[in-house]
Amino acid sequence: MHILIIDGQGGKIGRAVAEAVLKERPAARLSVIGTNAIATSNMMRSGVKDAATGENPVAVMAPRADVIIGPIGIVIADSLMGEVTPKMALAVGQSRAKKILIPLNRCDNMVVGVEDIPLAEMIRRTIELIP
Repeated sequence: MHILIIDGQGGKIGRAVAEAVLKERPAARLSVIGTNAIATSNMMRSGVKDAATGENPVAVMAPRADVIIGPIGIVIADSLMGEVTPKMALAVGQSRAKKILIPLNRCDNMVVGVEDIPLAEMIRRTIELIP
């Protein structure tokens, strides 16, 4: 199974998810893509070996993944303070991968009905959803 984590800004969420996946699903193939170099660098500190940065890696890798994990903004063009390009959002949205989206109410994207729970709990629930 190929798990792809996409994150932007500082990559804090992506790093935490990558650490959890490496611990809980060590047999999975794990890749990370940052929308910027800082996010990618931070996610690489989790120990993941397969990493890239930017729009084209998302466009190429999203269709190849079995599971895509990231903040909900990865499917919304111009989210994460403009870091998610329309091409990135389209690639993630059109991918046949199972998408596990972490619902963060930031950057003017609000998800009604989302509990206000700590990030650690969101990540625990995310890992439980991986097939």
